[in-house]
Amino acid sequence: MAASLLVLAGCGGSGNGKSAAGTPAASGSSSLAGQSITVYSGQHEQTVKALTADFEKHTGIKVQLRSGDEAELANQILQEGAASPADVFYAENPPALTVLEEKKLLAPVAPDTLKAVPAADSSPTGGWVGVSARTAAFIAASGTPADSAPPASVRDLASPSWKGRLGIAPGETDFAPIVTRMIKTDGTDGAKKWLQGLKANAKVYNSNEDLSAAVNSGEVQGGVVDHYYWYRLRDEKTAAATHSKLHYFAKGDPGALVDVSGAGILKSSKHQAAAQAFLAYLDSKDAQQLIATSQSYEYPLLAGVPGKAGLAPLDSVGTVAPVADLGDGKAALQLLQDTGLLQ
Repeated sequence: MAASLLVLAGCGGSGNGKSAAGTPAASGSSSLAGQSITVYSGQHEQTVKALTADFEKHTGIKVQLRSGDEAELANQILQEGAASPADVFYAENPPALTVLEEKKLLAPVAPDTLKAVPAADSSPTGGWVGVSARTAAFIAASGTPADSAPPASVRDLASPSWKGRLGIAPGETDFAPIVTRMIKTDGTDGAKKWLQGLKANAKVYNSNEDLSAAVNSGEVQGGVVDHYYWYRLRDEKTAAATHSKLHYFAKGDPGALVDVSGAGILKSSKHQAAAQAFLAYLDSKDAQQLIATSQSYEYPLLAGVPGKAGLAPLDSVGTVAPVADLGDGKAALQLLQDTGLLQ
């Protein structure tokens, strides 16, 4: 997904939250059967289609799904304003939601829904709720120096020793939060110097899928992606044809970023109760188990729902990024443009 946008850079948990009480149908939202809501979604389309179908089955509420780039959808909502047909915005990363909340376009999420997941995984002011999580990681070509001696820190990738060995996908929305974290930890000048080092060292790819495939084929030795890209690559290629491995940065490093997806309700929605039911569903046990077993390979946020088999425990590979630290992504976008990594 491209991060070069009109007004924002779309940039995706821990498991100690309270359990949600079943599905919306169990809490009375079946009385809303026959209503219809429109969901603008920047999340993984295959998984979201499964979620909306299950929600419709449980509640009788129909969902009109509009999938696309999360930042483009957020910009569309900004342009549409109170006339937006969207009832719910479901985003892959917090910054797009933060922009809408700062513009006072989101309605408060129901308290019981917010209580379903850890507070750190949702808006601190209650404008949107966390749904799932992912972590940044380093994918390395098997048998290369990048695999046998992976970088201890994402900062190391700016070293001249990585010149010609590295790939990056700076236009991906997943890359911008790492830049934001670098700004937070190393300052604007430090983050800019780091990006300049990456530019000098790396081959640039259009997407994380392209970058993962390039590493797997040995075109480059390694690169930073969200963890699920490697698992999807393995599913696509089969284990026998997967010639790469996943490594995690040390906890506390800017590269050990755990990001959350989330959803909010448009204040202009004419179907507030049905939209609230949809958010409650997303953090219900049924939905969280569906996410956990899907091919998206994201981590569920609801306590007691384990991640997909084979995933490293989330609390062992990173720490959820404070929503306030990620902001609206504009500073990261500016640095990416200033260094020539984005036009």
